[in-house]
Amino acid sequence: MSKKTLNKANLENLGAEKLAALVMELVQGSAALQRRARMALSAAQGPKEVADDIRKRFVSLRRATSSLNGRKQRALVKDLEATLAMIANTIAPQDGADAFELLWSFLQLAPALLARTDDSNGAIGGVMDQTMALIASLAPRISQDPEILAARILEAVADAGYGEFDGIIPATAGALGAEGLEHLKQITNAWAAQPPTAQELARYRESGLSAAPGQSIQRNRQAIRSIILADIADAQGDVDAYMARYTAEQLTFGTIAPDVARRLLDAGRIDEAFGIVTRARAAEEGKPFRMFRHDLDVVYEECLEKLGRVDALKQHLWQTFHQTLNARSLRKYLKLLPDFDDMEAEEKALDFAETFPHPGAAISFLIGWPAHAHAARVVLARAGALDGNAYDTLSTAATALETGHPLAATLMRRAMIKDTLDGAKSKRYRHAARHLAESRFCDAAISDYGDFPTHDQFVEALRQKHGRKYGFWRLVDGQGAR
Repeated sequence: MSKKTLNKANLENLGAEKLAALVMELVQGSAALQRRARMALSAAQGPKEVADDIRKRFVSLRRATSSLNGRKQRALVKDLEATLAMIANTIAPQDGADAFELLWSFLQLAPALLARTDDSNGAIGGVMDQTMALIASLAPRISQDPEILAARILEAVADAGYGEFDGIIPATAGALGAEGLEHLKQITNAWAAQPPTAQELARYRESGLSAAPGQSIQRNRQAIRSIILADIADAQGDVDAYMARYTAEQLTFGTIAPDVARRLLDAGRIDEAFGIVTRARAAEEGKPFRMFRHDLDVVYEECLEKLGRVDALKQHLWQTFHQTLNARSLRKYLKLLPDFDDMEAEEKALDFAETFPHPGAAISFLIGWPAHAHAARVVLARAGALDGNAYDTLSTAATALETGHPLAATLMRRAMIKDTLDGAKSKRYRHAARHLAESRFCDAAISDYGDFPTHDQFVEALRQKHGRKYGFWRLVDGQGAR
């Protein structure tokens, strides 16, 4: 390897003096890199110095008010992840208690950070999830008084406007122990029963959130109480206490039933779990959108397995595949069949997939299975019904089919090209030009276009219809796709 290659060994050969000069040059004008360098210098002095620097950084973040655009948000997330790594690798091995306090303070930064930026991409929320995972790893080493820790948890969860302390009870259950969990249950019930304080009422009135602030505060407390008690019940392994937070009707909701049934299964209460999911599945019947059916199905299938109802399980899996082209259901169904029967059933399933009402779903399933010949037949038979806006599905499928089924690949690329040009989607012109170039590459491998236009005919038709889309044709001419 060349001595000029940029790697750790070659950089070490430069010597400390040259490296120091290089670092000083690189950090100039970058506050983030300067902080990283100072953190590294603090780490050399010991974990206490690092912790002090991190606390100063937290103060700075809490005081900041400027809004963060996408670029600044990415820089902030990188900085936060570096801070977490410093806590995990430098402080936690030496002082678990101090690391725990820093991580707690880290979570408390969430409101200040999220108020400054749009976190719809979940970047900052992801850092908070990492923080909670680190707290969970440290919890067994925490020696706080369980009742004091319980009080801290209640206060934190009650004040968490952004859900930053969601999961804190499972994360600290080991530190709370039986005594702390029971105390948390008692103080949570007492807190939820208290009338709103004058300060809470004033805060609600100032915010204009409700014309009846007292009722809103009580409803919010009851909701928080329900969440806390459910987490406590989980930590204590008390399925009945977990279920008690729900009404009989709520236990039929597709958002709730799978979690409850899963806990019953884990407790060995199979018949009760089966009853929960059966009633929930019945409630879901007839609804136009079954957003949560997958979770229900998974638990339902496990119940059938544990109850030894193999025929019912096979029927369910086959029906689910017919309704959704779910590959997981089909694979599980085939595993339940005797040898050779599974081969016949698989071919029957693939033939059915070709006739599925939604060609995009059929192509996606057949490419993923994989069954490329079947997928190509779907494309050729229903080329006019292809959704050219389904870029992810068609691009993936075209790449998979271009060697063995070049005409099918070309037809999918044509659908995307036409969607782009018909819709004047100028941001996709470069992709459409690439698809046209790929189609020209496939042209040499296609001996018979059948009833479809040849490549040259297709390009000429595009020029006739979209000749004024100069941005697209400049890209085409540059890629040699004519």
